[in-house]
Amino acid sequence: QVQVAESGGGLVQAGGSLRLSCTASGLTFDDYAMGWFRRTPGKEREGVSCITWNGDQTSYADSVKGRFTISRDNAKNTLYLQMNSLKPEDTAMYYCAADPSGICIGEYNYWGQGTQVTVSS
Repeated sequence: QVQVAESGGGLVQAGGSLRLSCTASGLTFDDYAMGWFRRTPGKEREGVSCITWNGDQTSYADSVKGRFTISRDNAKNTLYLQMNSLKPEDTAMYYCAADPSGICIGEYNYWGQGTQVTVSS
């Protein structure tokens, strides 16, 4: 059974930092590209970042470019999102997901339950 679980969310002041983690089990982690998404009530889900199976390529939404960094440790089956210079508009539920293409094609078949990030002004 595949399980994907995010952690590391919380309340932070604007300008602060958080690091989200996502652990996956029940799958061969380094076969999968991994992505971070976020959703705010009343808005569509937004793709935040993606990293290929071996970490060689990453991509970011324009809204987070230069502030967020995605990384992975395949030995630990763990994905990370380092979020710096946080803004109130980064407030959202953050989700990680697994893409079996391995190369960030965008078809994610396993999702976590999310971790809440709240940035106060």
